[in-house]
Amino acid sequence: MVCGAAAMAWAVRGRASAVFGPSVWRGPRERRAVALTFDDGPSEGTPRILEILARHGTAATFFACGANVDRLPAIARSLAEAGHEIGNHSYSHPLCCLRSASHIGADMEHAQQVILEHTGVSPAWFRAPYGVRWFGMRRAQRRLNLKGVMWTVIGYDWNLGAEAIVERMAGRVSNGAILCLHDGRELRSQPDIGATVEAVRHLVPLLLDQGYRLETVSRLLCPTT
Repeated sequence: MVCGAAAMAWAVRGRASAVFGPSVWRGPRERRAVALTFDDGPSEGTPRILEILARHGTAATFFACGANVDRLPAIARSLAEAGHEIGNHSYSHPLCCLRSASHIGADMEHAQQVILEHTGVSPAWFRAPYGVRWFGMRRAQRRLNLKGVMWTVIGYDWNLGAEAIVERMAGRVSNGAILCLHDGRELRSQPDIGATVEAVRHLVPLLLDQGYRLETVSRLLCPTT
């Protein structure tokens, strides 16, 4: 019973698990490059992050919630216009282990449609809310031509201060790492992402000074395309 529970927990939350659909959690170790990713946006604070990335000439991948894209379409469009990659982070940010397979598939498809409608981009990557994979995702990913993405390092930026976020991520970064921060807080309007913004302000130049290239998930995983 214990072993079965542990196996199920790994299938649901294990970063290397592909039980509920194809998924990746890091890129090749041969290149000194990482992917900086953001979940839960766009939010009213996202433009502050875009300004920092533009200042340093770096690209990132934003896993957007469809409901937030519907709420802030101009900010969503600005992601694509600035050359950043947009991923699917569901429409309503559900805890998928409490939902049916049909609900999960419909929610993912709704997000895909909304992101395409407002940005002109059809996402190639999907990150499950809370990193929780569940029954129905494999079928939905196949139908929508999405591949799952977890992370190598997560910043816990929803409850840590900027200094602790930077220390945590800088201490765990390595070639091919996929770094996860948040430019929103689930579906909240006017979320406080000040700690995230300040962490990005320090983390990006720190990584560049260490010789890392900051790339989109697609570029990190497929550098020759």
